[in-house]
Amino acid sequence: MRTTSSRPAPGRARRTALAAVAALTAGTALLTGCGDGGDGGDSADGGTITLRVGTFGSFGYDDKTGAKLYAEYEKTHPNIKIVESNVADGQKYWDTLKLRLSRNSGLADIQAIEVGYIAEATGPAMADKWVDLSKTGGADVGAFLDWKVKQATTASGKVIGLGTDIGPMAICYNKELFAKAKLPTDRTEVGRLWAGDWDKFLETGRNYQKNAPSGTFFHDSASGLFNAVVNSDPQQYANSQGELAWETSPGVKKAWDTAVAAARSGITAKLRQFDEKGTWNAAFKNAKFATVACPSWMTGIIKDQAGSANQGKWDIAAPPVAGNWGGSFLAVPKSGKHAKEAAELAAWLTAPAQHAKVFAVNGNIPSTKDTLSSAAVVGAKLPYFGDTPVGEIYAAAAAQIRPAPISRWDGQVKTFLTDNGILDIEQRGTDPAKAWENVRKLVDDKIDQ
Repeated sequence: MRTTSSRPAPGRARRTALAAVAALTAGTALLTGCGDGGDGGDSADGGTITLRVGTFGSFGYDDKTGAKLYAEYEKTHPNIKIVESNVADGQKYWDTLKLRLSRNSGLADIQAIEVGYIAEATGPAMADKWVDLSKTGGADVGAFLDWKVKQATTASGKVIGLGTDIGPMAICYNKELFAKAKLPTDRTEVGRLWAGDWDKFLETGRNYQKNAPSGTFFHDSASGLFNAVVNSDPQQYANSQGELAWETSPGVKKAWDTAVAAARSGITAKLRQFDEKGTWNAAFKNAKFATVACPSWMTGIIKDQAGSANQGKWDIAAPPVAGNWGGSFLAVPKSGKHAKEAAELAAWLTAPAQHAKVFAVNGNIPSTKDTLSSAAVVGAKLPYFGDTPVGEIYAAAAAQIRPAPISRWDGQVKTFLTDNGILDIEQRGTDPAKAWENVRKLVDDKIDQ
């Protein structure tokens, strides 16, 4: 998943006591779900090994709404039991993971890492915490996109993560709401409304609001829009040397200005993506907004949250500007009791055959070369989206991806900009100049460069 450049994650400032308790509770649940090693015996003794997988968002492996990969693996490996611990909040997940890495305890056997944090995971403070997956587990590292492998490679040449997905972007839209707002519903015509320019996207939003069905808004979230715009720019949070340069980045400035304009023009539902209360999820189900910036992994979230009542109502159009939002990796902590078995499972979950299965069910675009260009992906349609040529749309978008440089602090800075900047403007009416200054102070205070 994405991945991102990351899936939205919450800010950490100005938490109330109640929020702090909720965060602690959720963090504790995550940690207990990612116990140290398994609860069974060693396979050499004929016992069952429990492999715990820590994820966030929607990876599409699970046996309930995903591609049932865990059940498939367990069937061919009767000595293995797989338990996934999943949370919605990517920032909380990462903060908890860093804490446990520092203690070498409480870790899952496999930990997902979002692309916004991969530079930190491969950096000097963490590089030695992980198994080298180019040497353990049997993965074919050469099968992955070259830039994806490079992102997960340490200075010493260790590959600490195997690519799950990438996040080529589109715009998902609710056809029923578009029709009621007197906008076109054909995906090609919809794409033309904003082709080549995020400002045209805002203009479409203002036109939507003129005839909007009561209680609905054009877009879900200004902070989500910020992520989409910044991820469509070749310069984001870091310069070409991988040094943090967010204040002078043209991509950040364009994304900030676009998100601020959206927040102040009344075209957003003022939601926080992946919020713990589930308000954003409920808004999908209740059709409260007409568009969402839609990296490929978002299609699985729409399917799960909008539910069967909205099947066939959502479609996918080309974005104003192509980009990549998100994409993740599977990594294996060295301290795990079953690192070898975990590495083998990680290699299997991220192999081309499994990538294709996840895409067919969840829409996550593969990060393996042959799968990305295969007929199974390019020609695919997701049942939830009806006859929409999902594979064709996202494969075309993936071909245009030019990964931006990333720094160790991208994920954290992104969180400050969205949750302590844009969200304050959108939900609390904070002056944009004041919100920007608040973000700058947070970066200066929290990030030691």
